[in-house]
Amino acid sequence: MRRTTRYPVSGANSLWHVYKTVPFWKVVRNFIVIQLARYTPFLSVKNWLYRTFLKVKVGKHASFALMVMLDVMFPEKISVGRNSVIGYNTTILAHEYLINEYRLGDVEIGNEVLIGANSTILPGVIIGDGAIVSAGTLVHKDVPAGAFVGGNPMQIIYTKEELAKRELEAASKN
Repeated sequence: MRRTTRYPVSGANSLWHVYKTVPFWKVVRNFIVIQLARYTPFLSVKNWLYRTFLKVKVGKHASFALMVMLDVMFPEKISVGRNSVIGYNTTILAHEYLINEYRLGDVEIGNEVLIGANSTILPGVIIGDGAIVSAGTLVHKDVPAGAFVGGNPMQIIYTKEELAKRELEAASKN
């Protein structure tokens, strides 16, 4: 189960209540910063923009590829560990606006995690240290440390132990 906090709304769907939940000018500023970072080829500049203006927790040597889209409304709820790679065109969400409620949840990406291109990470998930997320994956629940996951819906392909065994077998053949 994802760790989200639910906020019920009445009347129109929750997206109509958006500027009651987050200030308009915060969204404008975040949008501009995210768009600048999406296109800049300089990893250190991206990390500086995210840390300075969006309050994202970004570990040393974390890498955000071209076109990564961070949550425009609540980026401060995202943390990415050291030496992790976020692949091309990945979306990381910390909110979801539904019909009768909206939900907010922290997203924690551990150290030395690889997120494949075109993945989507939903609010309230934790991706453990050393995990690998295959390209195009919808991360809708926690990913154990060291696991290799993929698909839509996401499934565990190999656990940390199974992956270590495969690597050991491959090394012994060489």
